[in-house]
Amino acid sequence: MEKSQTFWDKNAGRYDLFMRKDAAAYAQLYGLLRPAVRRKTALELATGTGLIAKNIVSSADHIEATDASAEMIAEARRDNRSTKLHFSVQDMFHLPYADESFDVIIVANALHIVPEPQNALSEIRRVLRNDGVLVAPTFTHADNSFFGRVKAFAMKLAGFPLHSRWTSEEYLAFLRENGWTVQKSTVLKASFPLTYAECAKQKEL
Repeated sequence: MEKSQTFWDKNAGRYDLFMRKDAAAYAQLYGLLRPAVRRKTALELATGTGLIAKNIVSSADHIEATDASAEMIAEARRDNRSTKLHFSVQDMFHLPYADESFDVIIVANALHIVPEPQNALSEIRRVLRNDGVLVAPTFTHADNSFFGRVKAFAMKLAGFPLHSRWTSEEYLAFLRENGWTVQKSTVLKASFPLTYAECAKQKEL
């Protein structure tokens, strides 16, 4: 994780500018997330500068928003005006929360950039309530055109920590294979296809 954390620390100050290209897709994403967190206690992993958390916190009872990058969290805290939103530096593979602490866990555009994402899902399973919801939107690079694949390759050369390249179908299968029932999914049009998934814990792994 140390190499990718350095990448995010270095790019924290320009992250919001970089994400403007996908503003329309993110507006759709917020619309999907607000009902999922309404009157719920939520945990967001890999929050970055807090773009998602800040846009949906008015619907939630409380959001804990975390990231492994201290610089990202510093950026997120700068303009946090909600008493219902708390930012902290945490490792998604080793969370400090008790079992079954949250109604909803959000991990957006992160599972494709961490090594061994199945281990992150295992830790998410631990801290999510048994009747809770995992919301895991992820860029599915392998769905994209030749131009998109070239762009992904260029990003990787620049140091972007891309570990998994799924199609949308492969990503949903990955979730199912690791203990989750996909209850809702859709693909949002963005710079890379953004596969939105809402999941419940499978009763038996």
